[in-house]
Amino acid sequence: MFWTLFLTISVKSLPTRLAAKPRAGRQAAQAGSPSPPFQFMNHYNVIVIGAGPSGMMAALRAAEITDSVALFEKNASLGRKLGLTGKGRCNITNVSGLDVFLEKFGKKGLFLRNVFNKFFVDDLIRFFKDRGLEVKTERQGRVFPATDRSISVIDVFKKAMAKAGVDVRLSSSVHSVKVLEDGIKRVCFTDGKEVFAKTVIIATGGVSYPQTGSTGDGLRIACELGHRIEEASGGLVPLETQEFFVRDMQGLTLKNIRITFFAGNKKIESSIGELLFTHFGVSGPLILDISSDICKLLKKSKVRMLIDLKPGLEPGQLNIKMQREFQVSGSLMIKNYLADILPNRLVAVVLRSSKVSGEKKCHQITAPERSSLVSALKALELTITRPRPIVEAMVTEGGVSLNEINPQTMESRKAKGVYFCGEVLDLAAASGGFNLQAAFSTGYLAGESAASKVCD
Repeated sequence: MFWTLFLTISVKSLPTRLAAKPRAGRQAAQAGSPSPPFQFMNHYNVIVIGAGPSGMMAALRAAEITDSVALFEKNASLGRKLGLTGKGRCNITNVSGLDVFLEKFGKKGLFLRNVFNKFFVDDLIRFFKDRGLEVKTERQGRVFPATDRSISVIDVFKKAMAKAGVDVRLSSSVHSVKVLEDGIKRVCFTDGKEVFAKTVIIATGGVSYPQTGSTGDGLRIACELGHRIEEASGGLVPLETQEFFVRDMQGLTLKNIRITFFAGNKKIESSIGELLFTHFGVSGPLILDISSDICKLLKKSKVRMLIDLKPGLEPGQLNIKMQREFQVSGSLMIKNYLADILPNRLVAVVLRSSKVSGEKKCHQITAPERSSLVSALKALELTITRPRPIVEAMVTEGGVSLNEINPQTMESRKAKGVYFCGEVLDLAAASGGFNLQAAFSTGYLAGESAASKVCD
């Protein structure tokens, strides 16, 4: 009955002053609680679409400035993808400086300079500490909640949004956003319902990990609003190899190694770090961080991958070291010698690559055989054939073109009063907390800008 009456009202008769901020005991649902089906106001000052890290931050920041803020999420819970980050521990940021952050985002880092100047690492850490969540810094500057649990981060937002009066609505899937003649935004849901707002923030994520709700809805909505969408591809994605022996290595982690990739006359070298063997190929921090560059090479050809198992020694140094140790070891079989310096499952792989019999004793190894062993240890070769599907990528490369977003406010240059933040944008960096910081920062700025526009 109510909706029938409402839909008979013409758009032009919408009130210019939107409804007041809901008070306790009224229709506003407590943040994160089950939402009764569409028993909410029809008009808001700010509507945020998507309850990931950027969306929750945007909604909370907007509610600190204005009343009548709503957050709509298609899932039945908040922060589904956020709960998976950092292997469930949530790597919220990194203590590296601004220059490092901008470098991690490559040529697109310049877009984030103003964003980070507005809300950066220290601000985020203080944000959580002020709300009772302590953090800790681990290797490579990665910052995690002291609880080691992603749910702790989500709980902070849930409680903060409830206190701020954000009208959180779960299981609410948005189909489209329309900008009407008077500037009011009409938000249409997949079940046919509609609500209206002065400003809208789109924080729907990309297309990676679709099981968490990132199914590209925001990219489609942006396209309908006139935005150019940069082709979406997987970022921080595992790679498949041609060699079948990797299946025997499944689950094995190699630490303190370096990888060099070759494709034609192109060469890409990683830093020293960790690699993980999988049933299909390789993953782990080193692979994920460099995967975007490798994916570009793979568009033209297969890519050779050389693993340096002993990056601390030059080939000549390793050769001399092995010669000296072979003299001391004498009757020790070479397979047992290698088992002392390599994971057991890797011994057979190195022997096969070097074409040296594992039954030979150390004092029987010839100079050419020793050189062959050195080559296998310094350049164990695999062939990369393709990346894993985008649905397995940790982040999305591509998205709403940054040229069409105002970096001072996160407002669309195509649709006034519409803002974008988080992974829906064409922004992606290496792992280590950089992407989440960008999500929180862009969300903060979008929420502040959208709310401030309402108050003007």
